Amino acid sequence: MSPESDPGTLPPDAEPFRCDISHEREAVRLRALGALDLVTVPILEAQVAQLRDAGFRRLVLDLSDLGFMDSSGLRCIIKLDAEARQDGFSMALVPGPRAVQRVFELTGTTAQLPFIDA
Repeated sequence: MSPESDPGTLPPDAEPFRCDISHEREAVRLRALGALDLVTVPILEAQVAQLRDAGFRRLVLDLSDLGFMDSSGLRCIIKLDAEARQDGFSMALVPGPRAVQRVFELTGTTAQLPFIDA
């Protein structure tokens, strides 16, 4: 199977998934870049766990530079939101580009999640 036909292979110009962190007053902003999918969800979950373990109680998850998100990414965000509500941890989401927001729209989760203006 060639790399071009392997669905798990990123195109040469695709940015690998990573999280950039910046501190904003009492919150921490985690900016997700690349593709949030089955392979990369554990990276995001680990990063959020580290921030929570470090004592941060307010997280802004910035999806504005996310290039792609599948149902695994959606499931992860819903799970993080549920954990935040249960544990008294505050989480807000900065909307992603049209393709990412479409996932939330198609699943009817846009109004259920804590989206904020950038």
